[in-house]
Amino acid sequence: MQKLIYLDNAATTKTASEVVNEMLPYFTENYGNPSSIYSIGATAKEAVTKVRERIASSLGAKNNEIYFTGGGSESDNWALIATAQTYEAKGKHIITSKIEHHAVLHTCSYLEKQGYEITYVDVDENGIVKLDELEKAIRPDTVLISVMFANNEIGTIQPIKEIGAIAKAHGVLFHTDAVQAYAHVPIDVDEMNIDMLSASGHKFHGPKGIGFLYIRTGIKIRSFIHGGQQERGRRAGTENVTGIVGMGKAVELSFLRMEESAAKQRELRDYLIKRIKEEVPHCRLNGDGVRRLPNNVNYSFQFIEGESLLIMLDMKGICASSGSACTSGSLDPSHVLLAIGLPHEIAHGSLRLTVSEENTIEEMDAVIDAIKEIVDKLRKMSPLYEDFIKKQKK
Repeated sequence: MQKLIYLDNAATTKTASEVVNEMLPYFTENYGNPSSIYSIGATAKEAVTKVRERIASSLGAKNNEIYFTGGGSESDNWALIATAQTYEAKGKHIITSKIEHHAVLHTCSYLEKQGYEITYVDVDENGIVKLDELEKAIRPDTVLISVMFANNEIGTIQPIKEIGAIAKAHGVLFHTDAVQAYAHVPIDVDEMNIDMLSASGHKFHGPKGIGFLYIRTGIKIRSFIHGGQQERGRRAGTENVTGIVGMGKAVELSFLRMEESAAKQRELRDYLIKRIKEEVPHCRLNGDGVRRLPNNVNYSFQFIEGESLLIMLDMKGICASSGSACTSGSLDPSHVLLAIGLPHEIAHGSLRLTVSEENTIEEMDAVIDAIKEIVDKLRKMSPLYEDFIKKQKK
């Protein structure tokens, strides 16, 4: 059986064994409901409280500013919809970027149907939000700016501190989707003027189906799920104790190892970037070369289809992506790549590789060799490439 090489860590990560071990007792021994008054309920409640404290500490936040959710998409929906509804007396205008995750973009589309107005700010060729355009878009009726911390497809890290400062200066709330960034790069919500922040446990070796929303004290947005008094009455439903405990352990491990893991990921990332650039002609690195997540590589290859490349890599035991996992079933080119100015025919030939600290240089060599072989094979089947070569020879 061939060895699996997993390079799709932006889609999800392997749950760490330490995380699984931490969770197990909360399935079979400490299985009480945190709202119950007897001892196993109190044990569960204490575990939830400790994780809340750990996450708050990691962000420079207060304990009561962390609310557990079912993941990043729920957190994004809550931040946008509840803010829009709560502050509609001030106005019904929201600003976001053209390269947001669909959890934000589709929520904005929903709000537009409810009578809200959304401004989608442009990004430059590296995927960085144009700050002057963002500030010019602010109006008296603007209630929220939502810009992701780091892009899930091309890895570009936004100037979050500057965006937060602009929002604060104009009295506008600022939300950031930090699903790809949290536990991978340092974040301080006060220093960066962040009012709300979304994160998801399975992006940093925690379990799926658990995340959180940071809401700064004083922001009185509405509850998103109605029912009981869990999460201080703002998000009803019995807490996912096992998921919370697992995410808490993943947070602990990630912040203990962040610097070391990031250094290892950057080494692998830069090795991939350099060799592909040097050894595969007619390709383009997407995303910023410096302001970039440590684990992200995104290339577009001319004259091929990304889906064909993915299928042939999978046949070699290599897991990769053409972009967001949420759009992998779509035949349309990535909205992110189109937003940074790529034409459709080049955007279609994209490949995203996202490494973890568990990958090796030997694996990178195998992946690069496979990419070279497959790209060459696909181009030989391409009429567009054949025409290009003929023109080059004239």
